[in-house]
Amino acid sequence: MALRPDEFYDHALAAADGERRLPLARMTGWDISPFERDGLRVAPLRPPVLPESSRHGEDPSSCEACRDRGDGIWFNDGWRLTRITGVGVPLVLMLYPREHYDMADLPDELAAELGVLSTHIVRHVQALPHISRAHVYRIGDGGAHLHIWFFARPEGQTQLRGSWMPVWDDLLPEYPADVAEADAAIVADALVASLGGRRSAAGESRHG
Repeated sequence: MALRPDEFYDHALAAADGERRLPLARMTGWDISPFERDGLRVAPLRPPVLPESSRHGEDPSSCEACRDRGDGIWFNDGWRLTRITGVGVPLVLMLYPREHYDMADLPDELAAELGVLSTHIVRHVQALPHISRAHVYRIGDGGAHLHIWFFARPEGQTQLRGSWMPVWDDLLPEYPADVAEADAAIVADALVASLGGRRSAAGESRHG
């Protein structure tokens, strides 16, 4: 059984200093870290807050992902793919189920589709010129509607490898939108060719 919230907090505090600051993460010493260790310090560890605040979209009637189910660059009956704007890396895509599901309550049929679809998206992103890798992330602390992130790592920029890449993305200047839009269209067209679906929300018979 996992530690209770108070037990977890006490366990973590045992490693902290008098200001409740934990030591710097080992990750800050990696050569891919965007930060130098000198001058960094960890924020004080705050005690647990219970109950936790609700995530956005816990009530489907106020869910933005449901409201925007017609927005995207690729669709099929179960899923839609969008391009996230204003990012620093070459391309960031987000995949949503068309219906209001989180990962834990995703029906098995859609769960199976998610695996195949994610593989195809990664394959097509990595086929883009000057892209070395497609990173895939699912967090879920901010929104109740399942959303899967796909980050394209630029070729040769090895400092952006690994788990620091979303931080680097936030630090980098905005990538040229016209280039990202064109690459997103290539991925979407490749999905239509490899897996079916369509480039618009037309024909969404499963929604009212």
